[in-house]
Amino acid sequence: MNKQGEQGLRFAIMGAGAVGCYFGGMLARAGHQVTLIGRGAHVQAIRQQGLRLDTQTFDETLHVTATTDVAAVRDAQIVLFCVKSTDTVSAAAQIAPHLDPAAIVLSLQNGVENAELLKAALPQHVIAAVVYVATEMAGPGHLRHHGRGELTIGASAESERIASLFTAAAIPVQVSANVVGAQWAKLIINCAYNAISAITQMPYGRLMQGEGIEALMQSVVDECRAVSDAAGIHVPGDSMQEVRRIAQTMAGQFSSTAQDLARGKPNEIDHLNGYVCRQAQALGISTPVNHALTCLVKLLAEKKQETP
Repeated sequence: MNKQGEQGLRFAIMGAGAVGCYFGGMLARAGHQVTLIGRGAHVQAIRQQGLRLDTQTFDETLHVTATTDVAAVRDAQIVLFCVKSTDTVSAAAQIAPHLDPAAIVLSLQNGVENAELLKAALPQHVIAAVVYVATEMAGPGHLRHHGRGELTIGASAESERIASLFTAAAIPVQVSANVVGAQWAKLIINCAYNAISAITQMPYGRLMQGEGIEALMQSVVDECRAVSDAAGIHVPGDSMQEVRRIAQTMAGQFSSTAQDLARGKPNEIDHLNGYVCRQAQALGISTPVNHALTCLVKLLAEKKQETP
């Protein structure tokens, strides 16, 4: 990373959906040069009206650069890689010819495989990150924030400096020497909420009030922890306690899988509950609850595709 001041770094957001627009918007608000790379409707709205950051503490419209052209990563010192896990390999191939050799790529994605896939595809320095933020795109160019907004990133030579500049942009960052464990901690929360929120089309706070749902989530968590333990992964904290806390800190949030399902978009269930099931099978462990949730979400996605 160039040794310049904390202000004015050049960022590109590859995959400017809800997560990308939130963190890109916060960095732009702090004075950094941000280019959002996203889909046509959002890009057009941002070009015409700006990016609206509708958060819990402020509601502002920012004028930032937005484009559909992946070559716009060429000038970025730091790239926030925010595409769906289903698109990691293809999106990495798209940006590879354009990235500055000295660029740093942060994987702000669900699941635990993406950073390794990026490292295999790109010669640039890749850092894994775990995202805790409740957001949605309320409309083209309109980001709505429901809560939280912090990151955990893997330890590396650049991590402390990155953490400092993000913190200065009101994005709290923790640097972890056990980022895989942190990724699994987030994966377990996602497995507890994403599929059930998608199936019911209910937000987190309402889900936890449902009869038998907390016990169902406990079963999901127990299966996930059995897999992580068998794989020798140290997952910090009390997973079920964190699941309960999410219902309070992100009460109004619908899971990303629920949002994808409602809009007929591809979802990441194979990289969440489905990933746990594949790892369990390889380890000879039974995960019937995660398997059932994965199958139900896939069936609902098929139904959505068949509906005119």
